[in-house]
Amino acid sequence: MDLDSDTARIADALATDPLIRPLVEHRPGIRLIGYPDEFEAVIATVVGQQVSLAAARTFMGRLVAAYGTPAGGLKTLPAPRELAAIPDAELQAAVGLTRARTRTLRAVAQRWADGFTLAHLTANEARRALLELPGIGPWTTDYLTVRARQHPDTFAPGDLVARRALGSVTADQARTTAERWAPWRSYALMHLWANAAYAPPGKERTRA
Repeated sequence: MDLDSDTARIADALATDPLIRPLVEHRPGIRLIGYPDEFEAVIATVVGQQVSLAAARTFMGRLVAAYGTPAGGLKTLPAPRELAAIPDAELQAAVGLTRARTRTLRAVAQRWADGFTLAHLTANEARRALLELPGIGPWTTDYLTVRARQHPDTFAPGDLVARRALGSVTADQARTTAERWAPWRSYALMHLWANAAYAPPGKERTRA
């Protein structure tokens, strides 16, 4: 839950920049909410690549319904070894993913089944390890560095929501802008996402 972070200090630092200040003033206590389970974070991120949040929820629901582990009347995500053992064609048919995304899902499951973990790696080491997996690119590694590892100073310049919030800029322009928010770039990214997610329907969203 990122409860050990000094959110007041982070908000004060980010509020010195006029671009992000309105968002910080609106939500001064934003934290880097992570996942209780690293493997779940990676699987959910892979399933959600290049689709809407609604579609990602649907895919995850199908995955758990078909292969989940019973737990107190509910089901949890299957263990890495169990997921890795499912044939591509069967997994694709059950969940509805593309063939390429299915291969990525099983590659991730196999890597974690072999005992891999991000927990003890530096941000750069984790990035390199993730990029070695088929179908995982820069956006996914940035997102997981923020959400799974809760690294405080990572931005996702390729993220479409963040780029739109900054005025539909290019990835290079977003990266340059975000440099001003170091060493709290992950928190700035959370502000951009929150502003986009919670804008009232039909009302133009506040642009950072």
